[in-house]
Amino acid sequence: MNHYLKVGAIAAVATSFAGQALATEWNVSLWGKRRAFTEHVEKLAELVSEKTGGDFTLNISYGGLSKNKENLDGISIGAFEMAQFCAGYHRDKNPSITVLELPFLGVETLDQERELSMALYAQDAVKKDLARWNATLLMPSPMPQYNLVGMGDAPTKLADFEGLSVRATGGIGQAMEAVGAVPTSMSATEVRQSMDSGVIKAAAFAPHAHMSFGTIENAQWWTTNLNPGTVNCPVVANTDALNDLSEEHREALLGSIDEALDYYVDNYNNNTMAKWGPALDDRGIERIEFSDEGLASFKDAVAGPAAAAWIEDMTARGLPAQELYDFAIGKLEELKGM
Repeated sequence: MNHYLKVGAIAAVATSFAGQALATEWNVSLWGKRRAFTEHVEKLAELVSEKTGGDFTLNISYGGLSKNKENLDGISIGAFEMAQFCAGYHRDKNPSITVLELPFLGVETLDQERELSMALYAQDAVKKDLARWNATLLMPSPMPQYNLVGMGDAPTKLADFEGLSVRATGGIGQAMEAVGAVPTSMSATEVRQSMDSGVIKAAAFAPHAHMSFGTIENAQWWTTNLNPGTVNCPVVANTDALNDLSEEHREALLGSIDEALDYYVDNYNNNTMAKWGPALDDRGIERIEFSDEGLASFKDAVAGPAAAAWIEDMTARGLPAQELYDFAIGKLEELKGM
């Protein structure tokens, strides 16, 4: 009798430990604070927990795990299992996806940005590029075209950008440089202080970031239609951690990405953008609109040379740059029904 009791007790303990082993916790490195830019990650965490009955949880940290420019490094060594980063923060670390940061690429909507990014992420050269960091691309953080918020005299024509110190990364920085501005790359969390102290006079962001990081608090003007481009900010997983997931947990994660992105795009279009106009009005920020002729000359001066320079540079690094560029342009034309 005692023998059977002991066997039963051992079996119960084993079952208990097995149940604990099934539980999975991932640490997720973001930065700043919860905002439109992170809503797909928040939604993904919610969906994964629901689908697994709480057995798989994503513990989201806003700056507590890593600096934003070091998130890809943290992924590479397994310091955390998931992270968000922006390609323009470190072009040398993720050169393949910087094709989506080229100025005047022509993306018009968040849905186009989403589909174009996901298609590019699936290309073998891109997967290989990110594999150097033990990273698997999960989803983008689609953002609208960047525009500038600034202090001081408002630029009313492109020539007025001459000498303007502006926070602008990636292809947007190239575009600003082409019209005589002085672009500087810094993380989003540094921009407000840099503007307030006079280190920079303007900053290029999407609307949500201008609101989240306070650049509109002391701003005097906003360019409504400069639209030089946007940045590409993927969410990635540590590949080893992803491969180690059970089939159930992996399906819960990967099978929730589309729904998380649906939620993100809907929230950005219907909530964030609804707040943008009133935020400008409440602060008396002047809206600057450039002429079609001025914008056309800006695009002509910047787009072609920037693309040619990118292709030459990335080809020299061993990437199939022309193929990636052609793929991106072709896919975008397909999405636009051209």
